[in-house]
Amino acid sequence: MAQLSGRHALVTGGGRGIGRAVAAALSAAGAAVTVLGRQQAALDDAVAKGHARDLIVADVTDPAAVSAGIERAEADNGPFDILVANAGAAETAPFGKTAPEQFRRLFELNVLGIVNCAQILLPGMVARKSGRIVAVASTAGLKGYGYVSAYVTSKHAVVGLVRSLAIETAKTGVTVNAVCPSFTDTDLVRESVAAISKKTGRSEQDVIAQYVKDVPMARLIKPEEVAAAVLYLSSDAASAVTGTAMTVAGGEI
Repeated sequence: MAQLSGRHALVTGGGRGIGRAVAAALSAAGAAVTVLGRQQAALDDAVAKGHARDLIVADVTDPAAVSAGIERAEADNGPFDILVANAGAAETAPFGKTAPEQFRRLFELNVLGIVNCAQILLPGMVARKSGRIVAVASTAGLKGYGYVSAYVTSKHAVVGLVRSLAIETAKTGVTVNAVCPSFTDTDLVRESVAAISKKTGRSEQDVIAQYVKDVPMARLIKPEEVAAAVLYLSSDAASAVTGTAMTVAGGEI
């Protein structure tokens, strides 16, 4: 297991789903974890259960709020050594019914949400000659899917951002990578499955089977499996790994 004692990690979208699993894994490895998100109750629960030490209530699309939260958390717990940029969202619609505003909204959250955090934390990491940035992207950053063109566009941008930053920071001691999971068994996916099941009359098992039809393992990915990849990329063992888009996808890619 990676040993992260003495490291301070920021996990955005850390109150639930993949972000919560990542926070728990980093904490178990000894890191002091600060979770950032919009839902106070979920963040409080992460701290109460020992998955995080501190919390920041902020929207990653609000640079001023993010900056203020990071400044306070660093004053309390020391500078951030690790950024796990996990906050994001997906929306579905046929391309012809996808308004430009949906493209803007998802780009703002999925891409600029990472930019807003990285631009604050990266200078300090470079100055200390040490740091890890891990973006939680998606297989949608590596291939196309129908009816989610705005989401796919934003996730491709995330992978491009990671590759560019990795080149810029290659000689600084900072690594920048992406993790690209396939459909993951989170509460958000389960809520989507339930909604489709209710709308179509199909069983939830049938809906999930459709989700994973292109996954050779024929199952949803576990959040803990994504967290394990993030944990590795955050560790000293991954010091030579940068600019990669690591798939956790059951063979889909």
